[in-house]
This record gives sequence, structure tokens and C-alpha cells, in this order.
Amino acid sequence: MYTMMQVCKEANMTYQTLKYYCNKGLVPNVKRDKNNRRIFDERDLKWSKNLICLKKCDMNIQEMKEYLDLCMQGESTIHQRKEMLTKKRNALLASIEEL
Repeated sequence: MYTMMQVCKEANMTYQTLKYYCNKGLVPNVKRDKNNRRIFDERDLKWSKNLICLKKCDMNIQEMKEYLDLCMQGESTIHQRKEMLTKKRNALLASIEEL
């Protein structure tokens, strides 16, 4: 199990960012210890790292939520997730080209 600070260090994000993501529901099923502090397992850590990647891809919070919802539905949504990422990639490439 990891504390918020440990996840922040491993995922290279600020404490405030992780707290914000948790409060927005972007880290699903976060557990709490006996002192009501958030604790994270390996799956949560990996997902937190994925959130940083999605943010670097210029995804906003709503897009991240949509992506998370698809992930939570399981493997049947892999095609939809891939399509979502492809559209984002194409938009980023167009933006780079414009710049």
C-alpha cells in the first residue's frame, strides 16, 4: 500500500494534483486507512501514472472521466479507447503542424 505522498513521488505529480484527481473521481475505489487517509494499491499507482500520460496528451478532466468509464467497462471497450486516443493524437499532430 502507498500513501498519497508515495504515489505523488512515483507518478511524478504534486500532492494537490493527486488530491484533485481523487476528488473528481479519476482514481476509482480509493481506500482509506483507520485515520481516514487515502491509501493506494499497485493498481491505483499504475492508474495515477496513466492519468499523467493522459494529461500530457492534452486530455481535459471530462475526457479523462470518459476514458476511465470505458476502462471500467473492461476489454469490450478497447476499440473505443483506442479510437479516443487516436483522435487526440491526430488533434495534437494538427496542432504541432499549425505551430
